[in-house]
Amino acid sequence: MITKTISNVRERQSHLQACYRVNAEKALITDQARTSGGVDTDPFHGTVHAGKPDTSVPLHFGIHAAVGGYHDAPNPGDMLCAALAACMDSTLRIIADRMGIVIVSLEVAVEAEIDVRGTLVVDRNVPVGFRQMRSRIDIQAAEDSDPGLLQKLVAAAEYSCVNLQTLRSGVVVETSVNIG
Repeated sequence: MITKTISNVRERQSHLQACYRVNAEKALITDQARTSGGVDTDPFHGTVHAGKPDTSVPLHFGIHAAVGGYHDAPNPGDMLCAALAACMDSTLRIIADRMGIVIVSLEVAVEAEIDVRGTLVVDRNVPVGFRQMRSRIDIQAAEDSDPGLLQKLVAAAEYSCVNLQTLRSGVVVETSVNIG
């Protein structure tokens, strides 16, 4: 028999939900990442710092071999897939906890498909960007779990996954440039 680990999801979220109901402006947050250095190395490698400066984690990246890189480190497309997989994974686990569903195993795999002729300007009729992304969720819950409840879990996670909804609906991206 699988026993559920005591969690503090409700404890950590309930007061936030109550606060945001009366103070909507407090619900507006900003996530961030920034690159650093890189000009002293080849253009096929770099470092991005994910998170606020005081808590950021350096992530080394490379560029895909299909566009001339070495693909010896995760590339930005891999990081986009990782961001979606991480968001969906955590969203599923948080909602499962709130619903009382015991997850035995969970894997979220994400793939993104691109025709690189666009970014390499081989064919101007080929758009730059991923044409399609696929997400596969392999989830196993405790034996006594209601299959209908698991379907509700996945639907709720798809609804609440910030990265999934952003990719599905699109978002305005503004670029500012400081030339010095």
